[in-house]
Amino acid sequence: MKHPIDPQRRRLLASTSALAAASLLNLGVSGTALAKATSPAASPPAVGSGAAPFGDIRQIRAGNLDMGYVDRGPSAGPVAILLHGWPYDIHAFAEVAPRLTAAGYRVIIPYLRGYGTTRFLSADTPRNGQQAVVAVDIIALMDALKIDRAVIAGFDWGARTANIMAALWPERCQALVSVSGYLIGSQEANRKPLPPQAEFQWWYQFYFATERGAAGYAANRDGFNKLIWQLASPQWKFDDATYQRSAQSFDNPDHVAVVVHNYRWRLALADGEPQYDELEKRLATAPKITVPTITLEGDANGAPHPPPAGYAKQFTGKYQHRDITGGIGHNLPQEAPQAFAEAVLDVARR
Repeated sequence: MKHPIDPQRRRLLASTSALAAASLLNLGVSGTALAKATSPAASPPAVGSGAAPFGDIRQIRAGNLDMGYVDRGPSAGPVAILLHGWPYDIHAFAEVAPRLTAAGYRVIIPYLRGYGTTRFLSADTPRNGQQAVVAVDIIALMDALKIDRAVIAGFDWGARTANIMAALWPERCQALVSVSGYLIGSQEANRKPLPPQAEFQWWYQFYFATERGAAGYAANRDGFNKLIWQLASPQWKFDDATYQRSAQSFDNPDHVAVVVHNYRWRLALADGEPQYDELEKRLATAPKITVPTITLEGDANGAPHPPPAGYAKQFTGKYQHRDITGGIGHNLPQEAPQAFAEAVLDVARR
């Protein structure tokens, strides 16, 4: 889920092995690195209530996508764009959004490519998941909505996307909130092997590298992603309704292809699209981020993530790191919405 690859906390090793073996040994179909759409567009407390908090989802053409998104708050207010990761969706921000709109913010929460109601405009467009293209999607969304600048905040894929936007288009990024810090990587960096314990934490990445893994994810995505939720946030007591509310987003016809390509691209097992080569070259240099930034980390994050001390030097503008305690795992906005919302409001004041 995170990139660049780093070790996760040791205490999840035993449970990861047991759960992964029990849940995944019987999977298998075929997949391609750049598949095309196969169907048309069409101990924190337990989290309860699977009710959808956002109502109608808006749609807009943005680059290669017909993008689904939430738009809440005053239209003339300062803008915060909130970006989810894998395997999560817009509902990670269900309790963040009202805190921001109450403070006068216009809040935009898009479904990333391969999630929810977001669809490719053409069946001929590669179902590409490389890191640069997701950031290009969000810049296209800002252009379509005529938003010049915004606070960009996210976790997992969303944090990486926010990092990339801040690094490559700082003029569009008023400020940044990034869970697990600096996540920009490169295929070359990922060629370097890690110690066995660290490699073990990336079991799903190696699984997706195989045709068995692509087929298994297609056949079992609901159980697979629920397992990831459990491993990545071992102290988060979410209920079935809360999970199923997000799981509907994974029924997107392009979801499997985009996810599998994302992880294959990271290991240089799949090519990206040539039009993004120049952007990837710039990202491969690990560019510094100059916009005001707050990074966050949960004290019970079970997903691979870099240590805060290792990435602090990548942020050369006004910068602060916050450790969020109380058994907070990988899905920090949903597990600790007050802390995430406060970070967005505080960083904007900088």
